[in-house]
Amino acid sequence: MRSVPVHRSILAVDIEKSTAASRTNPVKEELRDEVYSMLEASMRAAGIRTGHCDPFTDRGDGVLALFHPVDEVPKTLLLNPLVPALVQLLVDHNSSLPDRDRYRRELRLRVVLHAGEVHFDGKGYFGEALDLAFRLLDAPRLKLSLRRVAGPLVLAVSDIIYWSIVSQDYDGIPRALYEPVLRVTVAGRRRTGWIHVPGPLAAEPAMTARVPSPQAA
Repeated sequence: MRSVPVHRSILAVDIEKSTAASRTNPVKEELRDEVYSMLEASMRAAGIRTGHCDPFTDRGDGVLALFHPVDEVPKTLLLNPLVPALVQLLVDHNSSLPDRDRYRRELRLRVVLHAGEVHFDGKGYFGEALDLAFRLLDAPRLKLSLRRVAGPLVLAVSDIIYWSIVSQDYDGIPRALYEPVLRVTVAGRRRTGWIHVPGPLAAEPAMTARVPSPQAA
């Protein structure tokens, strides 16, 4: 029986300089553990439970998270507070490193947010929506943007996310700070990605924010 398409919000992250010569296999393992822990903590900060997300898919030097289209997880939560919470955790981690370990253990991430139909065939996830997400994640312009900024994270969002969420001026999502500078081709079509350099959470209370459960509503 063939797989069927299911809708997911797609969040993919990738570690900068994961193949650097100074990053031995034990160091890579430490950084992978940190990224997983940070992503889980950022989900908790946004009130997103593990049941709202398929099991993380490992990408060697990154992670793919697929969020279910349920009312408790609107896409706005992924842009705020999840991404700012992730930035804050990265800032805290990097600032705690001694100078001698900074180059090997500093964590900087590229992050992509998209949404669309994905398939699962028992071996893994696939589909055009994921092709676009990974093409944006690996875009040379996004990698260059991360190298040029002091912060630990750059975010790219697809046209779908920009026009349905970012452009609507929801609280904490600064439309004017997204730039349409990524151009990729997927399935013969030119697609646009919007780059944003997010800051950390504006206030500590947001780290513990929770979305009410349906039972509590």
